Amino acid sequence: MKKRSSHALVLGFLERISSRAFEEFPRQITELIGKQHGIYALYKGDHLYYVGLATDLRKRIKHHRQDRHAGKWDRFSLYLVHKVDHIKELESLLLRIADPKGNRASGRLKRAENLSSSLQKKIKAEQSRQITTIIGGQRTISKSRVRRLRKINRTGKGPTLAPYVSSRFAIKRTYKGKEYHASVLADGTVKMGNKTFNSPSMAGQAVVKKACDGWLFWKIKNAEGKWVPLNVLRKK
Repeated sequence: MKKRSSHALVLGFLERISSRAFEEFPRQITELIGKQHGIYALYKGDHLYYVGLATDLRKRIKHHRQDRHAGKWDRFSLYLVHKVDHIKELESLLLRIADPKGNRASGRLKRAENLSSSLQKKIKAEQSRQITTIIGGQRTISKSRVRRLRKINRTGKGPTLAPYVSSRFAIKRTYKGKEYHASVLADGTVKMGNKTFNSPSMAGQAVVKKACDGWLFWKIKNAEGKWVPLNVLRKK
């Protein structure tokens, strides 16, 4: 084998070689790869079957022609790796990405951090920021206050909108050609004319004279100047 750069991770490779090479050209394979270590892959036709690592690639692949994998693959690829420091992690990456059906265990990344929870927190923070922008830059309500107000609402003793507002803003709706205006006050009540309602649905019912879903009936102006359903407040 020719001299390779000491800075390269992968020193050499063979891809999609027939398994018959171990029967017909064993000496040539030994001369080429010897007992070098690396990652290997077994294929059945064009489909990846198994991924593994070995400190003696030639011996390991040859062994797979007689163990539980015998007859389940007919081609192999191998990649000679310069250093073994991260070879196990390389194998784990391949297992997690390709998920070969011949591997019983999935790749484990013991020293790596699962970033799912961090992403979830960032998404929630961005959603909260978007809600604040949509309702016109209101002050952020503390979590303790939200919990307290929602508890009040469950007992039926507080305005429905209380957990979602901290300052006054306008709402409106056009119904049968007439435009109706109302204001949501800082305590969550809805003021329309000289009347005050404990929920947007009650205020909407006063307009349509029948049962009404106020969250969908009333519109609120977002930061872009568009009037959108009041229901956006609940999508935190």
